[in-house]
Amino acid sequence: MVLLAAAGTAGPLPLPLAAQRFWRTTLYPYVYYSSIDGFWGAAHFSKYSPIGFAERPEPNSAALTLDASASTQGSYAIVADAQAPAWWTGWRAAFTLAAARANRLGYYGLGNATVYSADSVMPGRPYFYKVSRTTSTARLTVQRRVVGPLRLLAGAALQHTDYRELPGESMFARDHASGAVDSSTVPFTDKVVRAGVVMDMRDNEVDPHRGVFAEALYASGTGYTRTTAAARVYLHPVERVILAARLAGERMGGTPPVAVQTTMESSEQPFIAVGGYRSLRGYYDARFTGPGKLLGGVEVRYALIWAPTIVELMLVGFYDEGRVFDAGQPAKLTSAGLHRSGGVELAARLLRNSLVVVGWGKGSEGSQLLFGTTWSY
Repeated sequence: MVLLAAAGTAGPLPLPLAAQRFWRTTLYPYVYYSSIDGFWGAAHFSKYSPIGFAERPEPNSAALTLDASASTQGSYAIVADAQAPAWWTGWRAAFTLAAARANRLGYYGLGNATVYSADSVMPGRPYFYKVSRTTSTARLTVQRRVVGPLRLLAGAALQHTDYRELPGESMFARDHASGAVDSSTVPFTDKVVRAGVVMDMRDNEVDPHRGVFAEALYASGTGYTRTTAAARVYLHPVERVILAARLAGERMGGTPPVAVQTTMESSEQPFIAVGGYRSLRGYYDARFTGPGKLLGGVEVRYALIWAPTIVELMLVGFYDEGRVFDAGQPAKLTSAGLHRSGGVELAARLLRNSLVVVGWGKGSEGSQLLFGTTWSY
């Protein structure tokens, strides 16, 4: 996996936090490779108001960003994002507009016990376990601090999702024809309202070394409901070692379509689950699809280069577990039916708000190259 980046910044020197209302600008291109989509070319633009030298967990006071990327396999993403984590005392807000196409998204059928057979992929049907998904999204989140690290959350989202069958026979085409994938939900327009509670005790939001992050969320969408709970713990036992762990679960009520079963909610942004960088590394994106989800994992991060707030280069070993629960099954904490993976990563943090992660993960069906601009959790 290759990362090429060139960055430029401009702006005055930082001022005391109370006086900060100036902005800096960053623009850079980069290239990377993924097992699923091949080579990506991307550009990142941001205009942000820095925190300065104050010891705060937020990456900045506020930021406006625009990211555009495209892959050699026909995938693309255009994301405009406005974040204000520390602009107003006691409040934080985020608004995102996004248009994306995952042109090689995984689809292996519905349920936790779906079987992968390498023999099913052949010249006449090279995309047997893949489908093209296009989404257009508008998402708003507002959080209000109640006391200490405790915040209340409210949000809304509007998302339009459509699927396109790729050439040749595929699992998605089979399920679409049989009715397992409801034709009335392809395409699907989702109107969502969300509420929840967030407890955030991390020392740094981009690259936490110690602390606890927990969230309990409830969402009501078009024809379904979603309840999500997650907790992440970060320990710093010795100078160069960080330990991280995550446990998360989700259940859905009503009649959720495939478009929403393939994602898991969070107070930040929803992510693909189960399978992929944010949920079960080493497995294909969206490898397992179901209305209930359970995720767990541990990481050991060792600093090869250690200059906090300036630069860190971390070697990471990880172990992930996850599963989905089929329609009608209760989502619960269990050791049964878990899919497992492990791997290694190399993560570079620059200054306060930049993080790049590359790595390799292996599950029972093969391995995947990994790339991220945030930690998996």
